[in-house]
Amino acid sequence: MPDRQIVGLVNVKHEDIHVRQAVENMAAFCDCILLADHGSTDETPRILRELAERHAHAEYFPIANPRESHELIKSYSGRDTWIFGVDGDEIYDPAGLAKMRADLFAGRYDDAWMILGNVLNCDLVDRERKSAAGWLSPPCRSITKLYNFRHIRSWDGDTPERLHGGTIEFHPGRDALARLNLHEREPWETSPLRCLHTCFVARSSLDPALPAVRENIMDVHAAAPLARVRRWWKKLRGEPLESDWKKTRYMRGERVTIDATPFFP
Repeated sequence: MPDRQIVGLVNVKHEDIHVRQAVENMAAFCDCILLADHGSTDETPRILRELAERHAHAEYFPIANPRESHELIKSYSGRDTWIFGVDGDEIYDPAGLAKMRADLFAGRYDDAWMILGNVLNCDLVDRERKSAAGWLSPPCRSITKLYNFRHIRSWDGDTPERLHGGTIEFHPGRDALARLNLHEREPWETSPLRCLHTCFVARSSLDPALPAVRENIMDVHAAAPLARVRRWWKKLRGEPLESDWKKTRYMRGERVTIDATPFFP
C-alpha cells in the first residue's frame, strides 16, 4: 500500500530531559514527524530544532496554544494515515515499533480505529544501568495514542490538544468502539507497542530534584467543580499543581523493575 503513511505528532512543553530519546526512538516508525512545542523555556525548543535538522521527515512548529497541535493533523481525516501521538515523557521500544510498522503496512490492524499498547509508568529510569521501575498497564490504563484516520470523515470542534475532545465523524460502518486493546493481549516482554511513560520522574531541567507529578489534560478539563476551585487556589498561591488523575490511574498493581536496554539503543 504505497499511499499508506504513519504521521507522528510530538506535542510538548518543558520536556528537555527525555524528548530527544522519545523522538529518536519513534523516528524510523514514522513517514512524517510534526514536532510541536507550546512555549517551553527550557532546552526543549533547541532540541526539537536539532531533531528537525537531523531528520529530513521532521518539521518543527512553535505553537502558542496546545489546541493548535490538533490543527496540524485535521487534514489527514479520511486518508490512509495512522496518526501516532507521542508526548515528551514517552520513550518507545524502537525494535517493537519496527515490527508494528510492518504489521500496519501489511494491513493487520486495518479494522481498528485506535490501538492501545503496553506501558510502564515509571518512577525510576536509570539510563546507565539500563533499568526502569514502575507500574504496568494492565492493570493501569494505557496511554498510547495510535489512530487510524482512514476510519473518519473529520475531527473538529473543541479539541484542547491533539487527539483529545472535539467531535469525530466516522465513515458509515465505523465507530469509536473499534479499539484494539493490544496491552490486554500481549505481555510486556513481547509487545510491539510498548513505552516507558516517565510521568513520575523529572522531565525538564527546570524541574526541582523531587518534581511534582505534572498535571495532564484530564486534570484540567475533566475535574469536578470543587477540584477546579482547589486547582485555581493552588495556582494563585504559586503551589505546584500535581496530578491526582495520574496517581489514581498510573499506580495500580505491583511495582515492577524491568530491563530497559531496548529503549536506550
